[in-house]
Amino acid sequence: MLHAAHRAAIAGKRAGAEARRYENILSVCLIITTVFLEDIIMQQDNNHENLESLVRAVVGGYSGQPSYLPNKDAIIEILGIIRKLLFPGYFENQSTELTDLYFYVGSLMMELGNRLEKEICRALQHDTSVTGTCDEDAALISARIAYDFLNRIPALREILLTDVEATLDGDPAARSTHEIIFSYPGILAISIYRVAHELHLLGVPLIPRIMTEHAHSITGIDIHPGAEIGHHFFIDHGTGVVIGETTQIGNGVKIYQGVTLGALSTKGGQSLQGKKRHPTLEDDVTVYSSTSILGGQTVIGRGAVIGSNAFITKSVAAETRVSIKIPDLDYKALHAKEQ
Repeated sequence: MLHAAHRAAIAGKRAGAEARRYENILSVCLIITTVFLEDIIMQQDNNHENLESLVRAVVGGYSGQPSYLPNKDAIIEILGIIRKLLFPGYFENQSTELTDLYFYVGSLMMELGNRLEKEICRALQHDTSVTGTCDEDAALISARIAYDFLNRIPALREILLTDVEATLDGDPAARSTHEIIFSYPGILAISIYRVAHELHLLGVPLIPRIMTEHAHSITGIDIHPGAEIGHHFFIDHGTGVVIGETTQIGNGVKIYQGVTLGALSTKGGQSLQGKKRHPTLEDDVTVYSSTSILGGQTVIGRGAVIGSNAFITKSVAAETRVSIKIPDLDYKALHAKEQ
């Protein structure tokens, strides 16, 4: 019995010691956790204070920034509506029967007018302190401009069909006008340019450039909305084409990839604004790939043909062919036998 009691006493002491050790470990853990949490809370407080300071610094730098601007995504959506009106049947999500065409076109015109009016109003006030509203004068002007633009859609469609025709005539790889309208980057860029150009002529700021730079980002074709371009215009391939603001292009002109119609120098910066800085191409001119034609006084005469890789800063007479000399090429067999 004594042995049993002794063993029980020893076991009890061990259990008590184990319990006390566990309590000590738990106490240490609680202390560590408390310190850790307090440190996190202090860091969060510091971060919160730092964030507040950072926000104040960022917002402080917004002084004088415009607060009522056009919505770029809305403008791109507007282009989608316009393309449906210019090329009916190509870009709809579902087919439209002829019997529904008047209702369909009417609904598109109403949507276009309303959305365009809103974005034009924002553009007209982009340099003002207006916040979130369209004032009465700007609303009246934007409504008139939107209406005037809607009236230009039939003429826009007419000239774009000549561009499609010129593309079909100029590209033996084209199988149909459908293929051209659906897939050719040149027609997409020209279509958007022609829309933007009309808005430019109507005095709309910002929006025309947003439109043409959207086309630039998709196609690699950069046409300034201020350029003047005649009917039956054909851009083949198109990647890398640049057409500057004061460029004048006649009817029936064809240009190929990599062509630049640019300024001789832009050192004058804003002092050159409004001056003729880019070349003039008269009717039926052809400019082949990777050619640069520069300068506001440079005129390429009617029917001239400019070969690839030329660099032109002087006028070219009508019915003239310009080409650079073929460089000397040295041909050697890769595995020629030694003599």
